[in-house]
Amino acid sequence: MRYWLVFGVFASYISSVKGYSLIREYSGQSFFDRWDFYGDYDNLTAGNVMWANESYAASQKLAYIDSRGNAIIKVDNTTNVPLGQNRSTVRITSQDTYDIGSVWIIDLSHIPFGCSVWPAFWTFGPNWPEDGEIDIIEAINMMTYNQMSIHTMPGCTDNGSEYQLGISGPTTDCSQPPGCTVMETSPNSYAGDFAAAGGGVWATQFDVSGIFIWFWSRPNIPASINQANSSSVDVTQWGTPHASYFSNTCNITQFYTPQNLVLDITLCGVWAGVGSNYASTCANAGPTGQCYEDCVVGPGSPRYDDAYFNISYVRAYTSALPSATATATMSTYPTRVTATRQSGKSTRNYDNNGWSAIRTPSCYGNL
Repeated sequence: MRYWLVFGVFASYISSVKGYSLIREYSGQSFFDRWDFYGDYDNLTAGNVMWANESYAASQKLAYIDSRGNAIIKVDNTTNVPLGQNRSTVRITSQDTYDIGSVWIIDLSHIPFGCSVWPAFWTFGPNWPEDGEIDIIEAINMMTYNQMSIHTMPGCTDNGSEYQLGISGPTTDCSQPPGCTVMETSPNSYAGDFAAAGGGVWATQFDVSGIFIWFWSRPNIPASINQANSSSVDVTQWGTPHASYFSNTCNITQFYTPQNLVLDITLCGVWAGVGSNYASTCANAGPTGQCYEDCVVGPGSPRYDDAYFNISYVRAYTSALPSATATATMSTYPTRVTATRQSGKSTRNYDNNGWSAIRTPSCYGNL
């Protein structure tokens, strides 16, 4: 009975969809033009990194356009980091925000992976956490699958939808630290298998009826997305979502505001570097069994040779639905927004050796 109720909600919704039109594409030589580089410590997830500013990331080739016109975002794999220092990497945030009634599509051929590595493609509202968060791509260490999730203030729940291909996690209150997670069950969604299959595409629908996420490995990408210039998309052609968060248990207009897009890579931190999360796949990565000591410290290669994004494009679309129009607007948020997620704050600059002093977070700090 519950299946048919859930299916009815979704079927009722998709019957009124009229498609989405392209409003922004990040690709080619101009990919980085509308993104801000964080340029500070990881005061989000307590990772052992320094997120580079734009000039440093460019000079060290941590963020650049390769010969095929793809955007590369990577961890520093050339520096021998001494004990007590952090490793350089990148976090970028879109200057545009996208309102309810948007679809975001990202096409990649490689996602960062390896012991200590924690990549993410996600979104947040300017007043985080009150304005919500959507985690589209996120995994750690040597996981073999992607994990999707949403994070909100109290009042939003997800009891696990039968109308999705992924498997919902145990937490139903999306305000709790893990959020409401969904484990990807389709093959080749992370790590070496993702790259070996030629990469793939994620699409996220941010709508009054809910938040829905799809994943396709390269051979299975829908024709409407695979076109060289996909100026419009129709979500009704995409089949069952891989993660579904329906508005009947999480009022999207209540818990979410216009979202910024984020791409980042951190190391260790409060998920990848903790206890069994690290030991389950990386216990033999070094002599100490500790994430920071065995991975971040010392030479960067070959440890971080696979710790990079290779991105063909990120596209944002707006809905034709009159009840949920989307716009791409320049963000008015400051470079760092006061929030309540892990870590402390620092404004220390880089030195010339490509690493920064380690910080031990002792409080909640900035997003």
